[in-house]
Amino acid sequence: MKQGWNHDRFFIVPCTVLYCVRDFLHLLWEMPHTARLTCRAFPAFWKGRWIMIKLTLKDGSIRELEAPTAAAEVIKGIGMGLYKASCCVKLDGEVCDLRTVIDHDCTFEVMTFDSEEGKKTFWHTASHVLAQAVKHLYPEAKLAIGPAIDTGFYYDFDVEHPFSQEELTKIEAEMKKIVKANEKLEQFYLSPEEAVAKLKGMDEPYKVELCEEHAGNGEPISFYQQGDFTDLCAGPHLMSTGTIKAFKLLSCTGAYWRGSEKNKMLSRVYAVAFPKASMLEEHLAKLEEAKKRDHNKLGRELEYFTTVDVIGQGLPVLLPKGARVVQLLQRWVEDVEQAHGCLLTKTPLLAKRELYKISGHWDHYLDGMFVLGDPHDETKDCFALRPMTCPFQYQVYLNRQRSYRDLPMRLTETSTLFRNEDSGEMHGLIRVRQFTISEGHYILRPDQLEDEFKNCLQLAKYFLDTVGLLDDCTFRFSQWDPANPGNKYEGTPEQWEEAQRVMGNILDHLGVKYEIGIDEAAFYGPKLDIQYKNVFGKEDTLVTIQIDMLLAERFGMYYKDKDGQKKLPYIIHRTSLGCYERTLAYMIEHFGGAMPLWIAPEQVRLVPIADRHLDFAYEVKKELEAAGLRVEVDSRAEKVGWKIRQATMEKVPYMLTVGDKECEEKTVAVRKRNGEDLGSMTVAELTAKLVEEVRTKQK
Repeated sequence: MKQGWNHDRFFIVPCTVLYCVRDFLHLLWEMPHTARLTCRAFPAFWKGRWIMIKLTLKDGSIRELEAPTAAAEVIKGIGMGLYKASCCVKLDGEVCDLRTVIDHDCTFEVMTFDSEEGKKTFWHTASHVLAQAVKHLYPEAKLAIGPAIDTGFYYDFDVEHPFSQEELTKIEAEMKKIVKANEKLEQFYLSPEEAVAKLKGMDEPYKVELCEEHAGNGEPISFYQQGDFTDLCAGPHLMSTGTIKAFKLLSCTGAYWRGSEKNKMLSRVYAVAFPKASMLEEHLAKLEEAKKRDHNKLGRELEYFTTVDVIGQGLPVLLPKGARVVQLLQRWVEDVEQAHGCLLTKTPLLAKRELYKISGHWDHYLDGMFVLGDPHDETKDCFALRPMTCPFQYQVYLNRQRSYRDLPMRLTETSTLFRNEDSGEMHGLIRVRQFTISEGHYILRPDQLEDEFKNCLQLAKYFLDTVGLLDDCTFRFSQWDPANPGNKYEGTPEQWEEAQRVMGNILDHLGVKYEIGIDEAAFYGPKLDIQYKNVFGKEDTLVTIQIDMLLAERFGMYYKDKDGQKKLPYIIHRTSLGCYERTLAYMIEHFGGAMPLWIAPEQVRLVPIADRHLDFAYEVKKELEAAGLRVEVDSRAEKVGWKIRQATMEKVPYMLTVGDKECEEKTVAVRKRNGEDLGSMTVAELTAKLVEEVRTKQK
């Protein structure tokens, strides 16, 4: 026998070939006759089957793959320019890593930095570069989380002291080295046991905690590695660090681990990154402008609100100006709602836990409530401040038996609510723990649902347009997620499918352009969220309109229909202007503090030139106030120019100067806060002008 001869191979190789030929002929015979005739090329042989993978591109064209192929390679085949700009892909609408191997027919969309998904992927990779740089410079630092957010990204670190500005500069320099090295990012998977062991070996306790939470489902745990740095992460990520051409570490603040005050305070580094230096420069310029309009700064300077440590975080104090604006908004909203057939209610600020158990909030929202007493001691009364008004207002409906003739019943209330928000989420007037909203619950028959939903939407759009915010709003159809692991939702899949089908049809009939938010519904029904971004790009909900097909049954809210049968109504939960504090914050930012005349806390300021002009100034004040205008007299012994500058800085819409001439002619010299000189007017002429401007609510 010759050296190297393999007796087994002599028999195995020919047999393998014969089996492959047999499988090919058998598959070819099973193909439809027309398919055999029209097949112009043999597709790839993969896992014993002949396939041709079809990708439907964004423009509708079809691209075919002969074998499973990584998304990055597909993009290279389309064009290297597109590949260099790509951050991630969407396969059948799902955001995926460029390393994802495509092995089935699907829609295929390349996401660049111009897309939201592309930005998030870009920023997520940049957060890993930040973490790698910190570990290089401060090996003892422990890593927490580093997600992309709407305005960039952050990473939380457990370090002895928060990073100073000098240290942030050092970290930036180290990040530049990592980017210049163009480290490739590689994804790998470990079993849950291996993953936990690896993270313990890396001495990363926060990562271990996160990993152990996901280990229970038995699925492999994803990691990414770039050079000497490895992080627990599901992705997606860029292919390498070199794509991140420009970045800036913006600030370092404190943040509790997982947002809970019970946990350790970590150091959170906020940052942003771009594929071009020019984009970063433009962004930083916008940030400087945004800082000038930030309600948290401007609102305090203009004395709309303040916060006090001994009162507590998320509990702002509205100063006279802020309180006046909110009062004006509330009165206006209540009057308009009354004209639209709404019934005003006033309900308690707290209730026993039994009420919240009926509604389901005790089971689904307890962590977000302020509880008075032991929530787990059933032998004693336990109360909670209300996080919403719906279970209270339902008692108005339940006060007596209702007929189909009573519906729709539109119950509204200017509701003060309390929610135990995480401390890390607090921000000025936008995210607070006590707030007031224009809340309403419409109880109606199923046949009234679309008309009433339309009326709610039109009302919300009217209010938002009048306060100047509508043009910058977006709409999101928030739906349930049947796979939600937290058992967040009430009801059956069939009830949810029906509620979402009905709401989707209504939105389509009304022509509302919306995005879909999965797992963002309320626990009892889908909702339309009207979203708005602050000056820094952080998005929050201004107004919400929800369809509820579940809670009426919990409360036994039947009505007697035309046929004499007891039936359950539908309920629309809605706000018309939303949270007044948040609306005030956005108005301050949108108008730069220069509120429109109709809502300005001080509409007119009289500036007498000398003390001898004070009597006439107060006469004018009295006449303007009789017309319903809000007027002040600056009687300080200061120069006129200084008084006018002060009024301008305080954003007072109109300044009226009175001197000898004005006193003699019974006129006022009118000046607007933008510097426009309107000349001399009689008090009657000015009054008519201002009253009309207020009546029409000019922006």
